[in-house]
Amino acid sequence: MAGHSQFKNIMHRKGRQDAVRSKMFSKLAREITVAAKTGVPDPTMNPRLRLAVQNAKAVSMPKDNIARAISKASMGDAENYEEVRYEGYGPGGIALIVEALTDNRNRTASNVRAAFTKSGGALGETGSVSFMWDRVGEIVYDAKVGDTDKVMDAAIEAGADDVQSDEDGHTITCAFENLGEVSKALEGSLGDAESVKIVWKPQNNVPVDEERAQSLMKLVGTLEDDDDVQNVYANFEVDEATLAKLSAA
Repeated sequence: MAGHSQFKNIMHRKGRQDAVRSKMFSKLAREITVAAKTGVPDPTMNPRLRLAVQNAKAVSMPKDNIARAISKASMGDAENYEEVRYEGYGPGGIALIVEALTDNRNRTASNVRAAFTKSGGALGETGSVSFMWDRVGEIVYDAKVGDTDKVMDAAIEAGADDVQSDEDGHTITCAFENLGEVSKALEGSLGDAESVKIVWKPQNNVPVDEERAQSLMKLVGTLEDDDDVQNVYANFEVDEATLAKLSAA
């Protein structure tokens, strides 16, 4: 298992569900508003908004919250959010990509830089680590939709490139330009996905020990707690024994 998916699993196992849920809703609402503002405020005619609404529904975000976020954009009440990407290295030379939606670049850059510096890492220039990653479409399903063979067959039929399955669920990847048609085909065979989005996938992962993984978890947790940060990706992996220790700690 790699990078951000491991962090997500560990964080959920450790609890803090209410706080995590509230933060998730806030970030989803921001994405919905930005998507509605950059296109038409109609999910059927705006692919980015359609994905944002689909992801919000997948985590049971209330319909009123979704409607309010769209309304903010269409009524012109929304802040002018800007998409910003930060790249750098964390503890042990692990590469990280941080995606943010912000109405104040100086504030966000300062917060992200401080998190890297405190962890012993450093921010780099745009492009300093992203060349080691691929931009792909990612579709996530809960484990209950079926076993590995069922999901694999559905993914092949839909035109996906890869499937990773474990006890927590199934992660299907495809070319980012095919995300819309692949997710639609999977919806027909497997139902609604937990999430559908374009992500950064590292070309290679770097193994880390328990101590380094804990330092990385702290850095990623700090970054994800920032209201402006939408996504954090890291190119590392830990073995199952270390993962079990981290989850139980």
